[in-house]
Amino acid sequence: MNWQQLISQKRLGQELKHTERRDARSEFKRDYDRLIFSAPFRRMQNKTQVFPLPGSVFVHNRLTHSLEVASVGMSLGNDINRGESIGTIVATACLAHDMGNPPFGHSGEKAIQTFFSEGPGNILHDMVSPEVWSDITHFEGNANAFRLLAHRFKGRREGGFAMTYSTLASIVKYPYPSTQVTPEHPKFGYFTSEAETFARITEELGMVGRHPLVYLVEAADDICYEIMDIEDAHKLKLLTHEETMSLLMAFFDEDIQESIRQRIKTEDISDPNEQIVYLRACAIGKLENECVKVFLDNEEAILNGTFQGSLIENISQRQREAYRRCSKVAMGRIYQSKSVLDIELGGYSIIETLMTKMVDAVMHPDRYYSKQLLKRVSSQYDIDSPDLETRIMAVLDFVSGMTDVFALDFYQKINGTSLPIV
Repeated sequence: MNWQQLISQKRLGQELKHTERRDARSEFKRDYDRLIFSAPFRRMQNKTQVFPLPGSVFVHNRLTHSLEVASVGMSLGNDINRGESIGTIVATACLAHDMGNPPFGHSGEKAIQTFFSEGPGNILHDMVSPEVWSDITHFEGNANAFRLLAHRFKGRREGGFAMTYSTLASIVKYPYPSTQVTPEHPKFGYFTSEAETFARITEELGMVGRHPLVYLVEAADDICYEIMDIEDAHKLKLLTHEETMSLLMAFFDEDIQESIRQRIKTEDISDPNEQIVYLRACAIGKLENECVKVFLDNEEAILNGTFQGSLIENISQRQREAYRRCSKVAMGRIYQSKSVLDIELGGYSIIETLMTKMVDAVMHPDRYYSKQLLKRVSSQYDIDSPDLETRIMAVLDFVSGMTDVFALDFYQKINGTSLPIV
């Protein structure tokens, strides 16, 4: 692969158009602005990241997480110094990387998958193509993000969001379809419905496997979710101040650790939360520098499509071990905490119920209840299509696009536990 071909301003659905521009923004800055002002991006403020949406203590949601990932992604893209547009492309892809995730975090994904593989949706096994069956039983937020941006929904223009080819390619973390999923690689990058679109982008950009900027998007996400989850756990008192300080200090050698302690003392940062904020910023900066170094040291392999693993897996030993320690603590103390498990269990039940009702409705659209239920679906989704596969995908579009709050409200209404008159 080569950078000149990989960075293309060609827009999906507008390949033959040359719109006259009236301002100085680059095409990639237009991509960024288009996402920032979009409804799917705004909806992420009401989608769970890890912890339940905030009560008295504010923790990250999908929106704040994506903004932070975009900030780190901008730095990574600028620091590899391969063109002034790189930082903007990476930041835009970071904004979009979670847009396809359903409500209630990863439990939402699992609820959709198992509805088809283990639940009532199993009845569809022989009614849809093997490719679509593979898509829905492996439903994946990354593939759904690509669909959200590239698919032409009803009433929309050709090309969906009409993003540049380079931005779209930088979103696809797994450049293969669901039929190539294995136990070792359980995720995929695009649905069957968008396979032709991805192939067109791949050919245009001369891609061999992943687009190189995917590594930077992935690194920004890896850095932010791990470090910010630790900070959130400290705020929620799942981790003590001493434990959190120890986890974050471990990214630095003894001399740097002493320098950090002296600065905290010199600047009189006595508030425990502010100490963690400062140390978190130091850790993110260190990891960002490490990932840039790995990318530049392995640029030839990345461009040849032979680089193995992620950038974060190839950083220096001290930082790699500190990162793994954070991951281990997060798995045992955060992701298995009562509040997280409660939201996952509740969210799973809600999504499973919504999928059961909606899929039954599109399988039997002539029934009275089905007609009434399907009237609640946005007109942009092709829920009335004569093709069953299209209707099933429309259900997935509808459910995955819900916020946590809307999903709960819709669940209560269709179960008769919440009525306007009560």
